[in-house]
Amino acid sequence: MTRLAASAAFVAAIAAGALALPDSMFPAAANEPAPAPAAPKPPAITVVPAARKEIVQTAIVVGSLVPREEVLVGVDLDGYRLTELAAEEGDHVKAGQVLARLSTDTLDVQLAQNASSLARNDAAIAQAKSQIAEATAIEAQANAAFDRGQSLKTKGIVAQDALDVRESTAKTAAARRDAATQGLALAEADKALTEAQRRELLLRVTKTEIKAPTDGLVLSRSARIGAIVSGGGEPLFRLAEDGAIELQAQVPEAELSQIAVGQPVTITVPGISEGIQGSVRLVSPKIDDASRLGRLRVALPAGAKVSAGAFARGTVELARRESVSIPVSAVVTTAGEATAQVVVDGKIQTRPIKTGISGKGMVEVVEGIALGEAVVLRAGTFVRDGDAVTAVEAQGEAKQSEGAKG
Repeated sequence: MTRLAASAAFVAAIAAGALALPDSMFPAAANEPAPAPAAPKPPAITVVPAARKEIVQTAIVVGSLVPREEVLVGVDLDGYRLTELAAEEGDHVKAGQVLARLSTDTLDVQLAQNASSLARNDAAIAQAKSQIAEATAIEAQANAAFDRGQSLKTKGIVAQDALDVRESTAKTAAARRDAATQGLALAEADKALTEAQRRELLLRVTKTEIKAPTDGLVLSRSARIGAIVSGGGEPLFRLAEDGAIELQAQVPEAELSQIAVGQPVTITVPGISEGIQGSVRLVSPKIDDASRLGRLRVALPAGAKVSAGAFARGTVELARRESVSIPVSAVVTTAGEATAQVVVDGKIQTRPIKTGISGKGMVEVVEGIALGEAVVLRAGTFVRDGDAVTAVEAQGEAKQSEGAKG
């Protein structure tokens, strides 16, 4: 075969191979129509199912720890020096326990003088009684002499002048006996006065011991050894009666009407890791005109390790119910009307709802949403009533955080 003939045969083989290739190896003609694009998917929106949960509605109150009843301990004496202290701040004391003592030097001198006066009174009484006895005897003799004189006069033995002398003597004796009796009454009155003065001095002696009027906790002590006390001065001690400390707190007037005596309160105090369980003891009936705040007192359990004057915060339980609830973030309130959005068959429905109590980011739904319905987690999003959406259920932490933020 010649070189020319071989070349012609090679070209023919290539042409035959090209004809044998499938049509898929060649691009489509430019004038053929392109396939239709896929329909867009509705936007995704986060939802949560309406669930039955226990909701606890609370109110936060703040204030200070104070004694339930503060007892002021002072003195009823003036001008006495304080010589001894028997109690300190923080001490638990019993009723009648001595807290401090005053000097009794002056009173000791006065009692000695009083004892001397009593001795003189007793001597005066004894003397008056002796004088009465003597006067009574003389009076009896004078009366007897006068009686005999009258008898003798009738017989003409005694003259009238002599009888008159005897009568005068009898009258004088009677006057002396009356004077002696009055002297005794005066001596006894003097003794009664001296005894009264002694009782007063002894009372003052007892008052030199400053005693606790009730069981309690010593909150403060202003008493100082060497100080001259005064009945009208500052109290020497301040006690918390029975050691009872409680929270005195303020609360907005809107929440005050929901708080009643006996409701449980959890109290937190700086520096104490665990909450203290207390209960409302008193709700003031008056609202402050300026601050619009009410006042309440919360009783703490006996033996609570707290200090009067410390700042404290209380969480008051207002209500507790188990009911259908949704996150607070899912609710929009306009002009007092609450609404929420739910996803039904892939479309948004905006519904008016009636809400109840709320707490910890959740709100009770009384009317408008059924158990298990898919509720849009965040109200006020870009979707409107009737919009098609793709519901995506929120997961644990995201669900809780949104509810808490709402």
